[in-house]
Amino acid sequence: MRKTLWIVSVFLITGLVLAACGGAAPAPGGGETVTVVETVIVEVPAAAAVAAPAGYGVTLETVKARGNLICGVNSQVPGFGYIDADGNFSGIDVDYCRALAAAIFGDVSKVEFRPVTAAERFTALQSGEIDVLSRNTTWSLVRDTELGGNFVHTTFYDGQGMMVPADSGITSLQDLAGGTVCVQTGTTTELNLADVMASLGVSYTPAVFEDADSTFAAYAEERCDAVTTDKSGLVSRRTVLSDPSAHVILDVTMSKEPLGPMVRHGDDQWFDIAQWTVFAMIAGEEFGITSANVDDVRSGTTSPEVMRLLGLESDMGLKLGLDNDWGYNILKLVGNYEEVYNRSLGPDTPTYIPRGLNSLYTEGGLLYAPPVR
Repeated sequence: MRKTLWIVSVFLITGLVLAACGGAAPAPGGGETVTVVETVIVEVPAAAAVAAPAGYGVTLETVKARGNLICGVNSQVPGFGYIDADGNFSGIDVDYCRALAAAIFGDVSKVEFRPVTAAERFTALQSGEIDVLSRNTTWSLVRDTELGGNFVHTTFYDGQGMMVPADSGITSLQDLAGGTVCVQTGTTTELNLADVMASLGVSYTPAVFEDADSTFAAYAEERCDAVTTDKSGLVSRRTVLSDPSAHVILDVTMSKEPLGPMVRHGDDQWFDIAQWTVFAMIAGEEFGITSANVDDVRSGTTSPEVMRLLGLESDMGLKLGLDNDWGYNILKLVGNYEEVYNRSLGPDTPTYIPRGLNSLYTEGGLLYAPPVR
């Protein structure tokens, strides 16, 4: 076992001892008292090293050895996780995967997007088929405790809504009494619908489907009177209906839906990396660092926290098990939170959703990154 040597200097003031015994020792040849100083080295056992818990660091090692990140995503929700006819993935959840790849590899191409349905997503994460789940998944107590996973910081604060045909005359949930509601099975949406309707005393028939495509296809075919999911999902799915203007989203919010990435239990290092990837994007927006100006900021900043975020001092990347450029790479290759948001959900997109709660805390929202120190 490694031992630490504690060096203790002991000052033996011979003159004082001798004085206590009856007088100071005379210096050789007489005259002044001589003071003798002696250094004594004392060995004491070192404190036991803190062992990393089982599983710590395994995911990062696996991802690096494989040479890419495998990210479980949605492929059917424009603005969040969507694959176009050319096979290109886009959306805020997809960009999170790219940011994580940038933090690990400094290369956003080193990520494989693996579409997973709502029903199979948790098994895919538990089994190791995917390294991280980034698929508009709601953070809830049961999922946090019983599914073997940990949610990292929320990337989108949402709430469940209801969409109906504009000419249906339906303006409230009570108007759906006796009707049929299309909903995706295996989701918190299905459970929230049952809770809310029960609390209102509204009788209805749920029509459940395996995935978003089949759920909204049934709604488009008028097999149900309404369709429910997160409001963001309703906004994005309305854009791909044959006539988006023929459908309205009711002015009602049925639940809290904090959406964010999820990792497996048991690997705290991987959790930290996933967590701080979100924080780096939020901090980048707070500090005004964009993909366009990050190089200028890096060369001219005098802010200690910005310097730490961009890898100029304090080895923050090494503490995560990454290179110190991790934060710089996220902001350079993917952008800050605002850039990611605007690319998929901003005013210039078909899936525009006002920032609302997804604004920085300095602007009345809920986005807040802990200090980079």
